[in-house]
Amino acid sequence: MKKDSKIYTIIFTFITAFVFVFLLAYVNDATKDRVNKNAEIFQRKAILNAFNIKYETNEQAYEEFEKNIKITQKEGYELFVYENNNNKYYAVIFSGNGLWGTITGVIAVNGNVDKIIGIDFISDSETPGLGGRINEESFKEQFKDEEVKNTISMKTGDGKYDNNKENESFDSITGASRTSESVKIIINNNLDLLRKLLRGDANE
Repeated sequence: MKKDSKIYTIIFTFITAFVFVFLLAYVNDATKDRVNKNAEIFQRKAILNAFNIKYETNEQAYEEFEKNIKITQKEGYELFVYENNNNKYYAVIFSGNGLWGTITGVIAVNGNVDKIIGIDFISDSETPGLGGRINEESFKEQFKDEEVKNTISMKTGDGKYDNNKENESFDSITGASRTSESVKIIINNNLDLLRKLLRGDANE
């Protein structure tokens, strides 16, 4: 068969495509368990971070989660429960629209849902160096132990983040106001959800 014939080109293209598809399928299947395990660890670390539970390694994070976190269902939602010094704290995994895609993360609150214990992010599609800065500890630190009796508001960022824990607000990321606005909406929506799920049940 001549190499410059159409039939040769079609057969060669088909075989090449088949080999690549086979290799990709093989690699995907071979690494599936490891990918799932890494995703599980990453989620557990985010939950621990939201509760401000310390760990140093992936193995320690796994152990701390098993030791400290209980998982329960309420009205179809999965809640993560952490009990410390006779107080119960609750977390839920959130998902909402960012500027370029879905922002997924965790928010933890006290039993009365009037204080945010902490937040962390699991995944996002925001612009690195701009909206992607939601993953910076200095941004997330604004929400730690923030008292929120109603809704949290957003102030225009000036390069310095808000450390006042009683003003129900946070500073936006400079140059990423739309991503910051998305975070505000996501947090307020999930505070409403947690109030609906938990108020009256905090002492169960």
